[in-house]
Order: sequence, then structure tokens, then C-alpha cells
Amino acid sequence: EVQLVESGGGLVQAGGSLRLSCTASGFTFDEYTIGWFRTAPGKEREGISCISVSNEITYYADSVKGRFTISSDNTKTTVYLEMNSLKPEDTAIYYCAAVRAVVSGLLPTGEYDFWGPGTQVTVSS
Repeated sequence: EVQLVESGGGLVQAGGSLRLSCTASGFTFDEYTIGWFRTAPGKEREGISCISVSNEITYYADSVKGRFTISSDNTKTTVYLEMNSLKPEDTAIYYCAAVRAVVSGLLPTGEYDFWGPGTQVTVSS
């Protein structure tokens, strides 16, 4: 059974940091790209970063570039999203998703095959 589970969300003050984890099981990890998305209140789901596990090439949305870093640990089948310099507008539910492909940029939500349940991130001002 394919499973993605996010963890690491919480409440943080503006300027602070959090590290999200996405732990995968049930598929061949290094054949996939793992993406991070977020849904803010009243907004559509936004793709913010992804990493193709096999070559570790990463992509970022402009809204997080320079503040967020994505990485993977194949031994733990886990992808991390290190979030620094957090802003109140980063408040959202954060999801990870998986697609069996090596990608050349951020993909829309419809391209992903599997999704985690999400983790809440709240940034206070």
C-alpha cells in the first residue's frame, strides 16, 4: 500500500523556521519525484517545491525560493522541506505528493499520483 505521511508542522513566529518531513512507503522511492504543495485559507493549492529522488534535482516556486530547501534521504525514504524566514503568508496546510517520473520543473497538482494527508503550518506575526 502506497503511503505518504507528512510531519513537522506547527506554530512558529514570523522569521522562524520549521522542517517538514514526508515519509514514503509502498513504492520504489528513487523512481519518483516528490513534491511539496500548500493550501492557504481561501486560496488554491500551490506547488512550492519538488525533488526528483534519482538525480536530486530540485525546483522551487518564486514565493519560497531562497527561504525553503528541499532534500531527500533515500535510506529513510523521506523528503524534507526546510523552511526558514517564515512569513505569516506561509500559513497553510502543507502536503507532499509523489509521481513516478523525473521532472524538469514544478508540475501541477493533477500530475501527481499519491498524496499525504497534510500538516498544518501556522506563522504568527
